[in-house]
Amino acid sequence: MTAANAIKWSPNERGGMAKVLIADDHAVVRAGLRQLLSEDRAVSEVGEAATGQQTLDRLRENHWELLILDIGMPDRSGLDILRHVRSGFPDTRILVLSGYPERQYAINVLRMGAHGYLGKEGAPEELTNAVHAILAGRRYVSPTMSELLISEIDGGGDGKPIHLQLSEREFQIFCKLAAGSAVSEIARELCLSVKTVSTYRSRVLEKMNFKTNADITSYALRNGLIQ
Repeated sequence: MTAANAIKWSPNERGGMAKVLIADDHAVVRAGLRQLLSEDRAVSEVGEAATGQQTLDRLRENHWELLILDIGMPDRSGLDILRHVRSGFPDTRILVLSGYPERQYAINVLRMGAHGYLGKEGAPEELTNAVHAILAGRRYVSPTMSELLISEIDGGGDGKPIHLQLSEREFQIFCKLAAGSAVSEIARELCLSVKTVSTYRSRVLEKMNFKTNADITSYALRNGLIQ
């Protein structure tokens, strides 16, 4: 193997092969990703987790260079897992792979600390490129995402989704409210006081010019933020 090939297939900054954990509740998706990653010489080990709790358990049991994370986990939000990983496992890099629209989620997910965002409809080659870029210490964005980021820097442009003005925590609570969670439930899940969550809810309503949780849910459904 030439030096050039060694660099190509060993993107881990420390020169070693990477351990990658796949967190997705669909067995077919995990199987497809495992097959793709097992053929990649940059990857030494592939693990799987089907729930948020399993994901956190696997992270505690072993060191993973990369977590490929779905947003729609069955027991807890992928956004919650993302925040937990960023605070508790800072050496693990995160690629969010989701069926939710890139335009609606990607910027917020990157703000929350993810190192890349891809839609599940993307080509296998794009996933491979994203994995290599992130393991090499870079962030990965698709051409569509690049345009969104440029628009964000330039002030948004026409048609900018209004939820992009929400802070990281506001967006996290917005998604839970949109899914029908009560303030008390959100407070318990996030280890916050009910008063604090109520304050965030008020900020979300004010920033988005909404009056009720029903307005939040309606907006989220129209924009593909929940299913």
